[in-house]
Amino acid sequence: MISAVQIDYTNGVVDADLDALNAGDAVELTGRVISLRDASAARLARTLLANEPLPLPLDRQIMYAVGPSPPKPGQVVGSAGPTTTARMGRYLPALFGAGVRAVIGKGELHGDDMAAVIAHRAVYFAAVGGMGALLAKRITGAEVVAYGDLGPEALYALEIVRFPVVVIIDRHGRNFHETSRDKWRKSPEEQ
Repeated sequence: MISAVQIDYTNGVVDADLDALNAGDAVELTGRVISLRDASAARLARTLLANEPLPLPLDRQIMYAVGPSPPKPGQVVGSAGPTTTARMGRYLPALFGAGVRAVIGKGELHGDDMAAVIAHRAVYFAAVGGMGALLAKRITGAEVVAYGDLGPEALYALEIVRFPVVVIIDRHGRNFHETSRDKWRKSPEEQ
């Protein structure tokens, strides 16, 4: 059984907690994430580029690439699985520049998208795709905080408890996808 690093950032993201993470670490996050989807990411980036006021502070935030489905009776949210982060890659430099410390999503980041994570010393976490119903059980609160006109792509504040993720790109620039692939390609004698 793999033990997970527990990070409770209810009172804000602490850089030392993120500094201590290594690519490949299993982590359980407790705190608040701000949802992020294509339309909301584009709107935030346009607001930042126009030097206009943001609808909420982004400094020291963790954002989750998710568009939660509507809740059924008794649920906080419906399915809340990650979406592909690379689709929002062109907006990452502006978001990280505004102080976002980490993004949760799924899939690999390459080229400029990966470079933005490294340049801003951010962290890229992956949540397991296809587990949206189970991940939703780790969300204890959900509130639209901006862009309500975007429906499921609105910005939600999601309260999460022991939300399972894996560090894909750490603050030191190590990429779990790349190191795992390199290790897999080596013969047993080279390992």
